[in-house]
Amino acid sequence: MSDSLDYDLIVIGAGSGGVRLARMSAQRGARVAVVESRYLGGTCVNVGCVPKKLFVYGAHVHDELEDAAGYGWNVPLGDVSFDWSTLVANKNAEIERLNGIYGRLLENAGVTIIQGTATLQDANTVQVGYTSYTAKHITVATGSWPVVPDVPGKEHILTSNEMFYLPQLPKHAVVWGGGYIAVEFAGILAGLGVETTLLYRGELFLRGFDDDIRHFTEQEMRKKGVNLRFGTTIEAVESNDTHYQVKLSTGETLDTGLVMAATGRRALVDGLGLTDLGVELSASGHIVVDDTFQTAVPSITALGDVIGTPQLTPVALAQAMVLSRRLFGDGQGEMDYTAIPTAVFCQPNIGTVGLTEFEARDKGHKLRIYRSEFRPMKYTLSGRDERCLMKLVVDDDSDKVLGAHMVGPDAGEIIQGLAVAIKAGATKAEFDSTMGIHPTSAEEFVTMREPVA
Repeated sequence: MSDSLDYDLIVIGAGSGGVRLARMSAQRGARVAVVESRYLGGTCVNVGCVPKKLFVYGAHVHDELEDAAGYGWNVPLGDVSFDWSTLVANKNAEIERLNGIYGRLLENAGVTIIQGTATLQDANTVQVGYTSYTAKHITVATGSWPVVPDVPGKEHILTSNEMFYLPQLPKHAVVWGGGYIAVEFAGILAGLGVETTLLYRGELFLRGFDDDIRHFTEQEMRKKGVNLRFGTTIEAVESNDTHYQVKLSTGETLDTGLVMAATGRRALVDGLGLTDLGVELSASGHIVVDDTFQTAVPSITALGDVIGTPQLTPVALAQAMVLSRRLFGDGQGEMDYTAIPTAVFCQPNIGTVGLTEFEARDKGHKLRIYRSEFRPMKYTLSGRDERCLMKLVVDDDSDKVLGAHMVGPDAGEIIQGLAVAIKAGATKAEFDSTMGIHPTSAEEFVTMREPVA
């Protein structure tokens, strides 16, 4: 490590991946600085996973209050009220606490935190404001940013960033998109009493998920009162002081108090000066790297959302561990992107890991499909019309479980455990020989015996 340079590593971006890389590298003896222009913890902590799930919890409370009567609790819903400002304030306090934790983790590891916007002057120099810092290695971990389609009136359209700081909830809302974020926010708004319409240009949302999961989630979300409009997109938005008029591709017009776009995210590389130095960007705008996160410039690496791998916090964390080991450890380590579990915190939740049925058939597997649909025990007394779906995709020749998919309460918690089994190559026979925990919904995954296809 050269003493002629200010640092051994400068990380641009203090999101989940950037913070982990900085900490682990410093603990390996490297002199490390991290540059951040907004907030410690990045999207996940501040305007992503963490506050979103807090909002999901808040939105689900109304269901719990309704269900209470079936268990003997007298909760007069006519006297129940919800205060959005309280939820936002409590969320803000929790995020501030987490920001502080991230700061202390970096400082305790000996990492220098530099506040400001970074620009690359050359392959070993980062400028922040009027100060330049040099390093042997520079890692770009700046993440991604929401994209709003270029339609007339786009200035009236909010993104997930602004949704976490709304001054008040509207009576009506339009959510535009069909991925994780759109589906989750539609559920949050509807759960908090907002009359919500979700618009998606395709035939069915959640593209890339198992088709059974997609269709089942559609049914359950409609039960929750979300107005789902497929094959429909927004052509323009006009402001009329107290509300907005949304012009649709169908020729219709919707009046609403809020329009949110969750129509994709782009790599946040603006102003870094990467291409001037020879760093290649893909057609989608992501930084091009090899399997070791190396760009076309030897001293510059990149990780996380900015390189176009799955936009999931655990992926960025794992990449950071691999890169730190490669830069300042034994030089070994590689990423494995197979069987990455994920959850969508809509209501009810989705949890999934491994291949979908379509993907498995497309790869040439001869399959056995196991599928179970039932009402969770919790709702038998409350009478709630909400059901659960579980599905296993099994290779018929090897008996290996290729994928596990679920819609229902705590789906993410359940699928996390199954992800270990699928990553380890568990067979359906091993699932069958595993004792279930009774009575739970999760036991259904080890008691499904008869294939449906």
